[in-house]
Amino acid sequence: MIRLGNLTLDVPFYQAGLAGYSDAAMRLVARRHGCPYCVTEAMLDVFLIQGGKGLKAAELDPDDHPIAGQLMGSHPADIAQAAKILVGLGYDVIDVNLACPVKKIRKRSRGGHLLCQPQDAIAILDAVRQAVPPEVPTTVKLRRGTDDSPEAERDFHRIFEKVIEYGYAAATVHPRSVMQKYIGPSRWEFLRNLVQQYTPPSSSPVPCTPYPVPSFQIFGSGDIWTAADVFSMIEQTGVAAVSIARGCIGNPWIFAQCRAIATGDLDAANRPPTIAQQRQVLLDHFELSCRLHGERGASMMMRKFGIKFSRHHPDAANVAKAFIAVHTADEWHTVLDTFYTQAEPAMPIALVEN
Repeated sequence: MIRLGNLTLDVPFYQAGLAGYSDAAMRLVARRHGCPYCVTEAMLDVFLIQGGKGLKAAELDPDDHPIAGQLMGSHPADIAQAAKILVGLGYDVIDVNLACPVKKIRKRSRGGHLLCQPQDAIAILDAVRQAVPPEVPTTVKLRRGTDDSPEAERDFHRIFEKVIEYGYAAATVHPRSVMQKYIGPSRWEFLRNLVQQYTPPSSSPVPCTPYPVPSFQIFGSGDIWTAADVFSMIEQTGVAAVSIARGCIGNPWIFAQCRAIATGDLDAANRPPTIAQQRQVLLDHFELSCRLHGERGASMMMRKFGIKFSRHHPDAANVAKAFIAVHTADEWHTVLDTFYTQAEPAMPIALVEN
């Protein structure tokens, strides 16, 4: 059982915010497969404040709970105002993004690029926590630092200690640097050391840090491609829960597989989705996307999902090519009728990692 303020998650994993992917359609499909909690992709504070499409896109489906609204911004007053807007829209948790490594946001000092400006990052964390009602948990997503320098590590710890001091419920840490982006392995040992430094032993009534917030949790992220990876990270690092990011794109079955591991059903955990199960998810995801984006928007949006989903199919290369060519709902259904109606293969198909 994982506590986030007054929220309780029954399993130690959840869907991360994924730029360009984790819209309501993807989140609802994930929930149908056992995901207990989702984070939105990062929303710019100024888009919410200005209203219009940015505010409309932040509206929630009644079934899309519990959910964290992830915010990204450069100015404390603006991000605090955006946090209040998300609370008013019914978000269960407010999450601050100090992790995004995208180069184009560097000049605006957003996301992970704030880690090299600790005073600014701390001011944002303080402003958000003060703007959000006490009963609404706040969380933060961070990378382990800007780069591999000692100065970057000191900056990370300076910010991290303020996260705890200000009463944030949890921090999700991706143990790659901002400069690494997604290249090279993530340093799980960084997570292990962080947990050992900032989490008191369960048997000890006295926190082992000077910032005693008993409910504070450290979550982990990075190199999670299979259900087994989730539990390997927990075992090797001691994090309380794991954020599943790129590993769940086109693979909502990872959440059901994680639940199977949690209950000891290893057969189910290792069972790949059948052709019939893949077809149903592809139908559901497209329908949900149409509700959200309209047929034309969904047809364009779902191409990239189709490529990811195709990796579960025995004829992955041809399926991917077919999805890339989709422009309409009829063409989407034609791909399904062509590739997803044949008899099940005699041998199970191994899940292919991204």
